[in-house]
Amino acid sequence: MNEESAAKPRGGVLTWALWGAAAMGVAGVVYIIAQSATNPAAKPPGAASAPKVATGPIAMPPPPSVASKLKPVPGAGPAPDLALTDGDGKPVTLAGFKGKVVVMNVWATWCGPCVAEMPTLAKLQAAFAGKPVEVVAVSIDTAEDTAKAKAFMARHAPLKFYQDTTMKLPFVLKPAAEGTPVTVIYGKDGKEAGRVTGDADWSQPDAKAAVEKALAAS
Repeated sequence: MNEESAAKPRGGVLTWALWGAAAMGVAGVVYIIAQSATNPAAKPPGAASAPKVATGPIAMPPPPSVASKLKPVPGAGPAPDLALTDGDGKPVTLAGFKGKVVVMNVWATWCGPCVAEMPTLAKLQAAFAGKPVEVVAVSIDTAEDTAKAKAFMARHAPLKFYQDTTMKLPFVLKPAAEGTPVTVIYGKDGKEAGRVTGDADWSQPDAKAAVEKALAAS
């Protein structure tokens, strides 16, 4: 065997070894890419976990009870004679409800707490069906939002729609309202018996008891 023939096998072995190493390197790269594709969230050891973000609805606290917020107001005056409008656009005043206990609520569609408590006021009116009790929810939305306010109130029967587009009602109360919503209970004599500033749950027994107390007292 001469030197040339002896060198050939060694060259062939070296070539195959180089090809094998290259193939193993390619296989390793393919494996790493495959792992990244199948587990994109994988993180290096010791890396901090991303904070979890809540995706469900946010639980809102229930409205406070009427008993915890209903207060007599020193120096409170009678129901104001401000002209309101009803659902047909006709003028009406709170004096027109004299002889009934009136639960007057001042609200607006842009007032979140007002919107939240409206279903409870509807339940209060339903609880006194056939009795001299009138829940008068007065919207202070502007004339441009009348249709929106009417549509909202239509979903809360048996309440009726009343509106003060001048937004004067909160200020002509004596004393003036501190914000919205505000709910004033007037006796059958038209005098204020108590007031709740802010939202409340008017569907509970304590709210009904407050109305019944006003019925008995006037």
